[in-house]
Amino acid sequence: MDIKERLAAAIRQAAEKAIADGVFPEAALPDVALEVPPKKEMGDFATNFAMQSARAFHRNPRQIAEALISRLEVPGLDRAEIAGPGFLNFYLKPSVIYEGLAEALRQGEAYGNLPLKDMKPVMVEYVSANPTGPLHVGHGRGAAVGSALVNLLRAAGYPVKSEYYINDAGNQIDNLAASVNARYLEHFGQTVPFPENGYHGADITDTARRIAAKDGDKYLALSEAERLAAFKELALSEKLAALKEDLAAFRVEFDVWFSERTLHPEKVQASVAELRKNGAIYEQDGALWLRSTDYGDDKDRVVIRDNGVPTYLAADIAYHRDKLERGFGRLINIWGADHHGYIARVKASLQALGYDPDSLTVLLLQMVSLYRGGELVRMSKRTGDSVTLAELIEEVGADAARYFFVMRSLDSQLDFDLDLARKQSNENPVYYIQYAHARIASLFRQAKEAGIAVSDAPKLALLTDESETDLIKKIEEYPEEVARAAADLAPQRIARCAYDMAGAFHSFYTRCRIMGVEPDLASARLALAGKAAQVIRHALAILGVSAPEKM
Repeated sequence: MDIKERLAAAIRQAAEKAIADGVFPEAALPDVALEVPPKKEMGDFATNFAMQSARAFHRNPRQIAEALISRLEVPGLDRAEIAGPGFLNFYLKPSVIYEGLAEALRQGEAYGNLPLKDMKPVMVEYVSANPTGPLHVGHGRGAAVGSALVNLLRAAGYPVKSEYYINDAGNQIDNLAASVNARYLEHFGQTVPFPENGYHGADITDTARRIAAKDGDKYLALSEAERLAAFKELALSEKLAALKEDLAAFRVEFDVWFSERTLHPEKVQASVAELRKNGAIYEQDGALWLRSTDYGDDKDRVVIRDNGVPTYLAADIAYHRDKLERGFGRLINIWGADHHGYIARVKASLQALGYDPDSLTVLLLQMVSLYRGGELVRMSKRTGDSVTLAELIEEVGADAARYFFVMRSLDSQLDFDLDLARKQSNENPVYYIQYAHARIASLFRQAKEAGIAVSDAPKLALLTDESETDLIKKIEEYPEEVARAAADLAPQRIARCAYDMAGAFHSFYTRCRIMGVEPDLASARLALAGKAAQVIRHALAILGVSAPEKM
């Protein structure tokens, strides 16, 4: 139990003692929330517990605070003070700070990884773009945030799996095949009407040309149905391979690639049958409808059309049921913001099937706008279509792209400054963080050349400069940041944490020499710098960003 946990427990125990002493009436105690104050003179931690419990205890918050202080027993606490209307500010003894750093050093590279939680596994499904063309920058944001979220949950001790849902059934794949067919026939001089809902991207023409280059005109002899069937498989295989290649270049891997085809027809039919059995589906005008209004949706939804063909919703119902039947206790999906209205109907179906609708959490991905030279970049210079993820990686690199995508909350629109992402200066947050890590690596190389080493038991109490204690506190706060970011599904907190850690190190480096000071102090400062590097490295690993040792 760290000092923050001990302090929170002591506050609760002090309140229980006050109740036992008759100072407070019997009441349910609120949670003890401890925060790091915005100003150092306000202490190491602060809580509004006295104000939160005022209504329960029928007392003035300052009176509650006084009663708590008189009953507090916390080893390592120097003093507690009452501030404002009833805040409690806590000041720790310096020895407590060094104890925390010593424990962080003892944990080595594992520092920041929390114990594995005893719970059902979590499924994070993200990207899941139709395999009908290249990934664009919007998909890239979802890929960066989704993979960072998976890394974060794992670091925080959650059993988690990642999954890509391959939309390889339905109209979009039929339209893909028809589009390739039209371009293939055009390649051999045949004029054909292009499919009304076809895909016009240059990549479709490229696919048709590659088929022609490899197999010649052999598909001309086939019937249209046979040709479409062949092109469906050839195009799907090629598009999926290209998609996987783009994701690998972006450091995104999935534990499971789930094919929608495996749901048809058995699992879709079974889910619809179960919903009918539960009275959640009715027939009207030859179609089957989900009574989603019974569960909070704005209108009922068709699951089987009047021609017997399942809707996308039918497949999604079967898919989410399949996830839960595989043993996942919580489902986290990252969807585009245009899917906002889809959430209620999927949750409705889960509830109608007897599952907890709250087992599904949907994070909505807002738009990305690219800027170059202060001007909005609307289209790719190369293709005239949307800027692809591959083009973005080529221009700014995977590190900058991933960090910029993750540094803002997923539910806020993101203005991506391409010029800033390419800068090799402290204005670029990625460069700023990576440079801190590289600078520490350089320090260790210099120290090795000078014969300075980190002691197995560095004298941490020598670290008394304000910049040193600030850096120590940042390091000690890190595991809790990991826990809170995971609980909030907010990997952007880790991006901010890495930036703040780099800032604290740069301040320390400016104020505190390592070379040319007495050996024990040099060893202690090296230990501190090394631990700062490990925390930066850990945070960047969560974000999927590299931690270079030379820049």
